[in-house]
Amino acid sequence: MNPHIINVIIGREYMTRVKKKSFLLTTFLAPVFLAAMMILPSVIMFMAEDKGKKVAVIDESGIVMPYMADTDAVEYADYSGQSADSLKPQLAVLGLDALVHVSPLDSVSKSVSVSAFSSKPLSMDMKEAISRNVNEAVEEYRLASYNIDGLRQIMEDVQADITVSTYTLEDDGEAKITSSEVYMFVSLIFSIIIYMFIAMFSGMVMQSVIEEKASRVVEVLVSSVKATELMFGKIIGVACVALTQFFLWVVLTGILVVGAGAVIGFDSIAESATVQTEQMTQMTEGIGMDTELMEQSGMAAQMEMPSEENEMAAVLQTLRDIDYPMLLISFVVYFVLGYLLYASLFAAIGSAVENEADTQQLQIPVTIPLLLAFFIAFYAFKAPDSQIVFWGSMIPFTSPIVMLARIPFGVPVWEIVVSVALLLVTFVGIAWMSAKIYRIGILMFGKKTTFKDLYKWLKQK
Repeated sequence: MNPHIINVIIGREYMTRVKKKSFLLTTFLAPVFLAAMMILPSVIMFMAEDKGKKVAVIDESGIVMPYMADTDAVEYADYSGQSADSLKPQLAVLGLDALVHVSPLDSVSKSVSVSAFSSKPLSMDMKEAISRNVNEAVEEYRLASYNIDGLRQIMEDVQADITVSTYTLEDDGEAKITSSEVYMFVSLIFSIIIYMFIAMFSGMVMQSVIEEKASRVVEVLVSSVKATELMFGKIIGVACVALTQFFLWVVLTGILVVGAGAVIGFDSIAESATVQTEQMTQMTEGIGMDTELMEQSGMAAQMEMPSEENEMAAVLQTLRDIDYPMLLISFVVYFVLGYLLYASLFAAIGSAVENEADTQQLQIPVTIPLLLAFFIAFYAFKAPDSQIVFWGSMIPFTSPIVMLARIPFGVPVWEIVVSVALLLVTFVGIAWMSAKIYRIGILMFGKKTTFKDLYKWLKQK
């Protein structure tokens, strides 16, 4: 193969795709779309809350109304003593949005039944708020019926809400607080991205081959260059397009994240948590308590910051501790090798058919490993060192996606080296076979290709 000719084909494929409007739109709008997807749920949730609702309550039990506390969303009006049947038709006239009817108290079950009436179906938030208030009233009544002083406080003291703080140990024995949820999120995101990239750009290679074959342009091209040079030039050219788009996404997303961090103030939250911990330590030392003894006895854990702030500190610390250069390098290596592997297969498929409708039969054996890898990676965060996940990260047809899902949780270097080596060797073998199929299939017309035909082409010298 002539390297100069391959470079010319790479440049042609690259410039043709980079100049397309679709490339520019997806490159610059995707980071904005991702940022919007993170922000919009909170905005929608805030704007979708009930506000200014007025609810009438007829409390025949005598225990519920005191617990129907007004909020910004709902205001409760006491209509006890009135008939529910007579009040129902007057809701709109009285400016009421709903009527809640509480039955008389059942002395046996120590409970009540509740019915809500409204001209429009109640929202889930309002229904849950009413249910929560009624349940609280009934619980308090039942507790009071036992005539045990401080029973509510006793039950609250008995209830446990333990949050497990996770730490990773460094080589020097130092422990750093971490958040498994962050690793899970990073694992899923990178798995989804590499799956989409491999599937999308490999399919782009196949579609390009089919288009050139269907338009008979390929006959002109192979008269000037070798078929294998055309195939590898096309594959590498599309790979350059993919890497360009990926790096632009990283840069643009990084700018958006830095801008959002400056507005929201993640650093101030972390500093607040750090200051609070330092103040607690100073307080314990000031009253003469041995900090080391407290840590050994477990008292320090009880006097640390509140769990929500502790969780936030863990998230921020984990985000800082992630080895982003290693993650990005691994992504590029596994994407390039995984893409080259699957793009070679898709290029061979594209050369063997005359239109996309004929690709279904030949495409199934290729797409199954890709889908299997995605499903394994989707659950890799539950057991990143399990047998199926380990072998999924070693087998070349699944390793680009599965290994990338494991890396955030920590993978020995030798496993990554072995995985990359196996992937590289497999790519070389697949590329050699695909080139033999491509060389013959690109000029075959008028016959539907079968697996038997592909096998015959592989045997030809």
